[in-house]
Amino acid sequence: MKRFIEKYDDQEFDLIVIGGGITGSAVAYDAASRGLKVALFEKKDFGWGTSAATSKLIHGGLRYLTRLEFGLVRESLRERRILENIAPNFVYPLPFMIPNYRRFKDNKRIIKTGMILYDILSFDKGNTRDEAKKIPIHYSISREDALSEEPNLREEGLTGAAVYYDCQNISPERLTLAYIKSAVKYGAKVANYAEIKDFIYANNKRIVGVKVLDLITRKEVEIKGKLTIDCAGPWTDIILNMAERDDTDHTIRRSEGIHIITKPLVNRYAVALLTPKGRHFFIIPWRNHSLIGTTDKEYKGSPDNYHVTRQSIEEFLQDINESFGNGTISYDDILYAYGGLRPLVEDQVEGTYESSRKYEIFDCKKDGYDGLIAIEGGKYTTSRNLAVNALKLVEKKLGRKIPKTTTDTEYLSGCEIQDLKSFFEKAHRENPEFDKRTLDYLSKNYGTEYGKVLAIAKERQELSVPVTHDGEILAEVVYATREEMAYTLKDIIFRRTGLGTLGNPGDSIVERVGELAAKELGWNGDRLKKEIEEAKQALSLPQ
Repeated sequence: MKRFIEKYDDQEFDLIVIGGGITGSAVAYDAASRGLKVALFEKKDFGWGTSAATSKLIHGGLRYLTRLEFGLVRESLRERRILENIAPNFVYPLPFMIPNYRRFKDNKRIIKTGMILYDILSFDKGNTRDEAKKIPIHYSISREDALSEEPNLREEGLTGAAVYYDCQNISPERLTLAYIKSAVKYGAKVANYAEIKDFIYANNKRIVGVKVLDLITRKEVEIKGKLTIDCAGPWTDIILNMAERDDTDHTIRRSEGIHIITKPLVNRYAVALLTPKGRHFFIIPWRNHSLIGTTDKEYKGSPDNYHVTRQSIEEFLQDINESFGNGTISYDDILYAYGGLRPLVEDQVEGTYESSRKYEIFDCKKDGYDGLIAIEGGKYTTSRNLAVNALKLVEKKLGRKIPKTTTDTEYLSGCEIQDLKSFFEKAHRENPEFDKRTLDYLSKNYGTEYGKVLAIAKERQELSVPVTHDGEILAEVVYATREEMAYTLKDIIFRRTGLGTLGNPGDSIVERVGELAAKELGWNGDRLKKEIEEAKQALSLPQ
């Protein structure tokens, strides 16, 4: 997979996609798979923003039932099943426990009603290709059993628990990349580190392309396209304001969501908890650690300036300690923290927690600039179907019939696995010289491409030695630079591999990864030093 912008040959595309997060990636894939000529541009790295700042879940959104958003929940549950089928190595059923306490909002009867409705809305959850993906219906357990399963639950007032299933997305970053690869497989042209600087107009009215600054070569290129679609997430309004040539100021609401990583606090369940203020969060088992998230607080300011603050973390810690365990989790217990911004559609409700996670697709022609489509809102789980709906407007705007989508049934690139158990067993059987942890990690996170990583590891012994507790190897670094368009050290440790997603793996590992990347990408000493410094800073907690 290579960037195309350096060799752009002046061709006109049917669709230019702005944004390489999950929304833009899904739109590019759906469009390319239906025969459209597609170009996608991302100003940083694929999936670096909101798409990487999730709770690593593919879920129906149980809490949306309290707002009677049955359509959104049904859509999400259908998409959950589809993602189990088309990305089986990334998406797995995960049991969730909701403790019942003697409080109105988590009373047993109320939760039971929600569970029954959730099961009804996910009536097709058993229609999975792989038997291992089938999701059972909810059930209840006693107070004693809840404490036996999850001893760190707060005991006071506990009356039992409800258990239901949603799914875990083990690597949102690599799943987003799988969409990019799927788009490329169908002929889409993609480029990361390519920033949209302006639009190209015909007769000063219709948008007929974009001006793109290649941040690698520092050259500006004009790209022609019949339609352009703004999939920039929290940056959507910034792109729209670029298109407008008057004093109109288009704005969207943004919500900050942060997550923290700690040592294991729960066992096999993702525990759903309610803060005293009535907001939910989860403590989720992930990579032998606990992932705790998320917050939901309005963010005002430029999305380019966003970063996780110590104040945000400490506010979240207070919520956690008021709801879970003995209330003694401290800042020193945090191994890593990350955050992102959600673009929200609704602006008439008080507080972002109450805002819907629905999406809107609109034609900008009514605002005076034809040739541009914009997408606002949405959630990771529903991105594939969002793309299908966006293509309905694309078809109308292009004025030609395009084939029906196949993205609901076709495996994503690298995910062509019918039986996971057999796939994993084959990986172990055919590669006995490798650590079992490594084979498990690679076969899950690279799917059918894991053999290419192992081939690199076989070239040099030092690239095959596990450097993390779950078996990651340095051959992944080489693969990321040669095959997956990784251009910075942060691309490698945060988005192509999991080396940095649990926090700093150790300065020596960061430096070794940097040195490997420098050889592959031709960095000089100053560039290598800068990359290592920036990576270590990104791995550090805010002070």
